[in-house]
Amino acid sequence: MLKRAKALFATVLMALPGAAMASEAAQVSTRQLNMPQGVTEVSQAAYDIHMIMMWLCVVIGAAVFGFMFYVMFAHRKSRGVEAAHFHEHIGVELAWTIIPALILIVMAVPATTALLKVYDASDAEMDVKITGYQWKWQYEYLGEDVRFMSSLRTSQDEIYGREEKGEHYLREVDNPLVIPADTKVRFLITGNDVIHSWWVPDLGVKKDALPGMFNEAWAKTSEVGVYVGECAELCGKDHAFMPIVVEVKPKEEFNAWLAEQKAAAAEYASTIGKEWSMDELMERGEQVYNTTCAGCHSIDGMGIPGVFPAMVGSAVTLGPIATHIDTIVNGVSGTAMQAFAAQLSEVDIAAVVTYERNAWGNNVGDMAQPVDVLNHKNGQ
Repeated sequence: MLKRAKALFATVLMALPGAAMASEAAQVSTRQLNMPQGVTEVSQAAYDIHMIMMWLCVVIGAAVFGFMFYVMFAHRKSRGVEAAHFHEHIGVELAWTIIPALILIVMAVPATTALLKVYDASDAEMDVKITGYQWKWQYEYLGEDVRFMSSLRTSQDEIYGREEKGEHYLREVDNPLVIPADTKVRFLITGNDVIHSWWVPDLGVKKDALPGMFNEAWAKTSEVGVYVGECAELCGKDHAFMPIVVEVKPKEEFNAWLAEQKAAAAEYASTIGKEWSMDELMERGEQVYNTTCAGCHSIDGMGIPGVFPAMVGSAVTLGPIATHIDTIVNGVSGTAMQAFAAQLSEVDIAAVVTYERNAWGNNVGDMAQPVDVLNHKNGQ
């Protein structure tokens, strides 16, 4: 009966949104009692401190309770022992002052050593800027001209039960953060809108993403694999739907991947002036909408009454296309509609504008081109 109850409890916990976070490289058993060690120096330092403190508590508990039980047994009333009458005892006073002080010193030395290691982000070989958005992450490889958004890849149909949930439900993203093995990577973490928290347990990193401020963290591991985390700060209605996926590649594979990203960026730059067809824009726009917009405005464009406006028949989607572009680029002040100028490319903004104006029966018939978005950003 107890085993069945434990299994049921574990199943309920794992079913909660965001609760099933674990790395594919180091799956943690639901029956595991101790904390995982992780794969970096920082996570190992946290594990070592945890073990030191745990064994100190075990020794202190065993000593205190052992002495207490001995006193109760050896000096019980049934043996004729009478309680002593005294108010002070200099030996006891010294003992319960000196011994705790020594224990605190023993605890402080390794804890201070670990904290110095956690905050030592110097001599990093690579810098990655991480920006939290509602509800996605942006990664920028400083000095490499590579930047992209990382959004939940799980479909709305899976989330709302219209399709069977996949193997990596709520733990998958379209663009994971990729870092090289055996390389000290410094993370510069900030927020764009509200407070987020970038947390990857296996890397031993958990830092708040505060708008207007930067927090530092770092990681270095030789363990190639995929590590999953999540936003650990309640940041709005889709807080449970912004996972973090970090892929550690061997240096050679990472360099090849980085070269591909640079080539893709150069190719993208060449497409801004391209004349896109309606079919191309609609296909890409649907993908962008489902990833970026459907969480608020729903997959069918009907929105959430009283909370998020519908895209079907709205004044924005049926009005001037310049107003539609401006709404997505700059957002709407005083509302939950944030600016997407730094989140979406000119191609993606043009595509989603075109899609919203010609989907769900809107059928406005016009198109936005990437160059129109670029000109709008430049005030032309």
